[in-house]
Amino acid sequence: MDKSFDRRKFLKLSAAGAAGSILAGSGTLHAGTFPVNETKANNGIIHRTLGRTGMRIPVVNLGVMRVDNPRIVTMALDGGMTLLDTAHGYQNGRNEEMLGRLLANRPRDTFYLATKVSARGDDMSAEEFISTFEISLERLGLDYVDILYLHGPSSRAAVLQEEHLGALVKLRKQGRVRFIGVTTHSNEPEVVRAAVESGEYDVVCPAYNFNMENLADLKQAIAEAAGAGLGVIAMKTMAGAYWDRERQDPINTRAALKWALQNTNIHTSIPGVTAFHELEDNFEVMRDISITPDEIGDLRLDKANAGMYCIGCEKCIEQCPQKLPVPDIMRSYMYAYGYRDLSLARSTMDSAGLNGPACQSCNACTVQCTRGFDIAEKIKDIDRIRHIPSDFLT
Repeated sequence: MDKSFDRRKFLKLSAAGAAGSILAGSGTLHAGTFPVNETKANNGIIHRTLGRTGMRIPVVNLGVMRVDNPRIVTMALDGGMTLLDTAHGYQNGRNEEMLGRLLANRPRDTFYLATKVSARGDDMSAEEFISTFEISLERLGLDYVDILYLHGPSSRAAVLQEEHLGALVKLRKQGRVRFIGVTTHSNEPEVVRAAVESGEYDVVCPAYNFNMENLADLKQAIAEAAGAGLGVIAMKTMAGAYWDRERQDPINTRAALKWALQNTNIHTSIPGVTAFHELEDNFEVMRDISITPDEIGDLRLDKANAGMYCIGCEKCIEQCPQKLPVPDIMRSYMYAYGYRDLSLARSTMDSAGLNGPACQSCNACTVQCTRGFDIAEKIKDIDRIRHIPSDFLT
């Protein structure tokens, strides 16, 4: 089949997926077929329970971060996905605004909505955190969201920071947020364990994919979180989407998604899509997560191939004389060359707060990447995007 959207196939999937209120349950357990916490509904969609939240949701949902076509969101919902994941900063707020317009015509009990507020460092007060969230709530046109995340901390201290955690707890008590969570792109085991330690977080959303180096520790931390009753949502399952900068060697993203869902402590996933054929792939995984030997082979687990995925270990920051936020810059590189999302790459670079050309004061780079990346080469490459007007990339 070509890359165009197969409408007849979608209509068949969406007819099976349409099931009215998501609060009405998800079907019956087929004894002996599924592990504890996993059921297959009458429409064929595999569901797991998101920890103590009690939210019964498909194993694949929609990451809306890069979606600019509302028809993709509509088709995701009609096809049986029930959790939409966005953030205050996605597309400079346009992502939440798009969802607000679309969801105005949807009964509130037919979808779950998660958004995020980023609070880098300790500078944002609880009042600022709450006012930022209130802007998101207004954009979305909702009285409450189902999950509000502290977005992107990379340390125990940041997860437990009193102002930010206090703001989350206050919003939950007010009923404007049902559940609170934390997302992380780096030092995932430490962040996940801090969320458990807090006794307050309901959900964790770490990067989780086959191409990470800290998998053993991360899997153990995720098991601890699930055991403590936290919901676990996997992001970054595509591991950059391509092995190479030139986009000639694609990662089998369907296999990557299936690989992540083999871990039954992962309750759901939120892969991003920008095209209908990608959504169709995810619909199929939503019904069948079994992974074949050929798909395992496609993931090259037996080979040392970092692709474009930075694990965010942050060891590079300690080595860099300028203390550049290298993991953020590397994520921008992945957005540009892996996802071909130049607007997201540019906004990520802007958030890094660089003054002048990156690496300008160094004659030679002393950073030794744990994954073997030529850090200086990649930084100088992606740094060029800061010279392109943002509105040209939108």
